[in-house]
Amino acid sequence: MNNLVTPWSRRLVWALPMIALLAGCDGGNTPAPKPAPEKPHAVATYVSATWEALPVVSDSDLQAGFESWRSACQRLKNDPVWGTTCAAAANVPGNAGDIRGFLKQQLDVYGLRSADNTPNGLITGYYEPVYPGSLTETKTAHVPVFGVPDDLIIVNLESIYPELKGKRLRGRLEGRVLKPYDDAGTINQQGSSAKPIAWLTHPMDLQFLQIQGSGRIQLADGRQLRVGYADQNGFPYRPIGRWLVEQGELKKEEVSMGAISAWAKAHPERIPELLASNPSYVFFSTRPDSNEGPRGSLNVPLTAGYSVAVDRKVIPLGSLLWLSTTRPDGSPVVRPVAAQDTGGAIVGEVRADLFWGTGDAAGELAGNMKQQGQIWMLWPKGAALPKVPDAPTGS
Repeated sequence: MNNLVTPWSRRLVWALPMIALLAGCDGGNTPAPKPAPEKPHAVATYVSATWEALPVVSDSDLQAGFESWRSACQRLKNDPVWGTTCAAAANVPGNAGDIRGFLKQQLDVYGLRSADNTPNGLITGYYEPVYPGSLTETKTAHVPVFGVPDDLIIVNLESIYPELKGKRLRGRLEGRVLKPYDDAGTINQQGSSAKPIAWLTHPMDLQFLQIQGSGRIQLADGRQLRVGYADQNGFPYRPIGRWLVEQGELKKEEVSMGAISAWAKAHPERIPELLASNPSYVFFSTRPDSNEGPRGSLNVPLTAGYSVAVDRKVIPLGSLLWLSTTRPDGSPVVRPVAAQDTGGAIVGEVRADLFWGTGDAAGELAGNMKQQGQIWMLWPKGAALPKVPDAPTGS
């Protein structure tokens, strides 16, 4: 162990108990960091399985899922795990027979297990919303969508503490001391030093935009401004639905985007209190307009129905997965999907957030998606499995 301790590293050692308050995960769709304390990951996460053990998928789903995964291969061409497989995938014809043959030749199957060694986990959904707004503040569009503040300081903790891989400390310098940045309640009430990139018409639209991590703003002239996650204030994400349950306003099984929106419409005077219950605040940047899906953490366009956000400590970005779950109406969803995004609320061994597309129909589906499901990881033959953090020991 290096005995050289700088004044800055001493301050970080002192500050480690604050990491649960300040640290945030990098994100794409659902960027708010997970609540503390962190749920420990089980050591035994991957269980070898046969191809015959996988649930049957249709040819169309197989083709769409494979193309979604292959669309990211340009980003993975130098990846030590996926580079060789991606290079070989470039020459695979698009028919289902050739795809099946390629997958069986190149990849092994591993079932994911939760902390209690069961195969079932939680599958949720997300989407790209479209909200009315303006590029300038108006009488109706008065809710700012802030860009990243110049005074937001980010420290990569992994550079000093390897065990904190993926963690970043966020705050503001006051003199020589790094202090927590403003929480959401403060920003909503007092504003920010950041420049607004657009304005929305309702505070709940901004909250849902922050939860989804990306979206489009419908302008009066017919154009749409696409925005995406740029950074976050460092506070842990706390679901506003949980606050409504704690307040006795909703039952746990009633919580959905629709139910939250209805409550806010019926109680406009309590919206500031509701929003302040989630201290996390997301800052945005503008994104190029196109017919492609929004870009996730892997920086490739997401494919509606075939891209998922995952816990990158369990499933590396770029992985090809086999998903078996249901829609909210109970109809089956069985298909290959590509791990192309992350989110602070997406935590656990059997956990995925399925991207459903853009607009109200996708939002209705995503908002009601709280399904049980199973996930298999398709992994290049001969490659070492991802190293999952050991469950902590002791108190």
